[in-house]
Amino acid sequence: MTAVLPERTTAAALAPSHPAGCPCETCTTAGTGAADLMARLAAVPGDRTAVVAGDRKLTFDQLRERAAAFAAGLAARGAGPESVVALCLPRGAALVTAIIGTLTAGAAYLPVDPALPEERRRLLVEDSGADLVVTDGTGPAPAGPRAVTADELTAFPGGDFAPVRVGPGALAYVIYTSGSTGRPKGVEIARGSASLLLRELEDEGAARGEGARVGWNASPSFDASVQQWVRLSRGDTLVMIDEETRRDPALLAAYVDKQGLTDLDITPSHAEPLLDLLTQDGGPRPLTLLVGGEAIGPALWDRLAAAHRSGLLRAVNVYGPTECTVDATAGWIEEPGEPHMGAVLPGLRMRLLDERLAPVGPGEAGELYLAGPRIARGYRRSPHLTAQRFVADPFGAPGSRMYRTGDRCRLLPDGRLVHLGRLDGQVKLRGHRIEVQEIEAALTRGGSAEAAVVLGEDAGGSPCLIAYHRGGDTAALRTAVAAALPSYMTPSAFVAVDRFATTPNGKLDRAALPARIEAASQAEAPEQGAGLDGRAEELIARVWAQVLGAASIGPDDNFFKLGGHSLLAIKLVSRVRAELAVALPVKAVYAHPRLRDLAAHIEELLAAKDG
Repeated sequence: MTAVLPERTTAAALAPSHPAGCPCETCTTAGTGAADLMARLAAVPGDRTAVVAGDRKLTFDQLRERAAAFAAGLAARGAGPESVVALCLPRGAALVTAIIGTLTAGAAYLPVDPALPEERRRLLVEDSGADLVVTDGTGPAPAGPRAVTADELTAFPGGDFAPVRVGPGALAYVIYTSGSTGRPKGVEIARGSASLLLRELEDEGAARGEGARVGWNASPSFDASVQQWVRLSRGDTLVMIDEETRRDPALLAAYVDKQGLTDLDITPSHAEPLLDLLTQDGGPRPLTLLVGGEAIGPALWDRLAAAHRSGLLRAVNVYGPTECTVDATAGWIEEPGEPHMGAVLPGLRMRLLDERLAPVGPGEAGELYLAGPRIARGYRRSPHLTAQRFVADPFGAPGSRMYRTGDRCRLLPDGRLVHLGRLDGQVKLRGHRIEVQEIEAALTRGGSAEAAVVLGEDAGGSPCLIAYHRGGDTAALRTAVAAALPSYMTPSAFVAVDRFATTPNGKLDRAALPARIEAASQAEAPEQGAGLDGRAEELIARVWAQVLGAASIGPDDNFFKLGGHSLLAIKLVSRVRAELAVALPVKAVYAHPRLRDLAAHIEELLAAKDG
């Protein structure tokens, strides 16, 4: 058994320029490495299409011109290296311009998705100490720092603004992840780390050729968005996918073909329904799918492998914590069998260690640690949390660090990794990393005396969050959580309990909590619904009962208040299409969440169809 695990060729770190004493390996390792993203972007031919957002297109010349004006506007307001600019903008051309403009000014950006609850947006801005907030002017800006609209900045007279030169250790962005302390924590990523990410995606073959058309599918507050916008720096076209399209598999499949997408980042939960709709005679094939954000199950793995063999897809399983600049490993899905994470990317070094920090050998399991120039600088304004997760690397040079992922993995003989689960309370749901302690803290703030959240399954077998609480009104708790946390962190079911089971040492016994939503639904189910009127209402009530696991449904019940979410909405639409042969879009469930209203909408569609 070797003392240190096999490693891929390590990318050389970049020359330091971050303030003296910075502990990041990018700043402490000599050598040359990947060209800066902004330097590569400057070399892209100007007449190529850079961004497609609805009916709007920007060439690279137009993008650079607008970004330069945006940067000049930021500089006039005092923003520069190590400044943090909060971008409270939806996915679109303005957001792309703002990201590139912020980096052109030498500053760092903080994505604040406008879809987040107001309390969450305020917390991100305040906790980060953002210097400016940029909005689209359509809603209130988070309280705190000075606010300015994106249009004001791009209209600034300074289109010839020269990009501010910064080194690879300079801050590029801050992205917040769920926190085990009950508060989210901001991950600081350096410019050199983002540049290395792009180069390694190219070396791995995940980003290749010229003229690629890359779909931006992720929320800007989710780090998968980074691996999408960095593709601009190699001259690829970034195609923005609107919210309605991204949450409806039928619309997404049609959009992939209409826009001629060559690359799409997607979670396993959304890849599965999409696979049913992609065809060989669609857009450019094979379509490259970067599948990540959560574990791929064996059945989906085999389907992706079959699609690879048929020439429909090139699918790669990408894994990585936000703290390691998006992607840490990559495994091509080419053959059926046991799902794996692939091998570590060259900008990182893996350490698979036991509880004594001793390396484990092939076939053995241990906790995954990651080291190298792509690990984060640390957590924003939180040295205590940084010290907990970024620890000394006993196998590296003096002063080097490694990130403790909390993931348990098994090492295969060829150096690939198999994910075996988490060692703590963190879960992955629909691509999002969630610390259940943060949800539990919101429940106690909302009036519960004690709370526990588990990752379980809904009636259809899809993963979902179930909240158990002692004390507090269920409806009030749901409202409190929805007001404080993103929608993906709102549990699908809330179950009141008289007391919690404990382990022999007196700790809460999570394993004793039912992990099926049927067990929760009886506490949550509405009283026997009366007054169901017509075929559509009866069908919707029956389908809701099936997908939500509720014992009874009434005409005034709300799909989302009963625990519905995006994946269940997709299942609901699929059932309606199958039984009534009506093209019900997923957006109709969001527009008409009350059963009576959705049924009336379906009746209108049926009448139009028959007429």
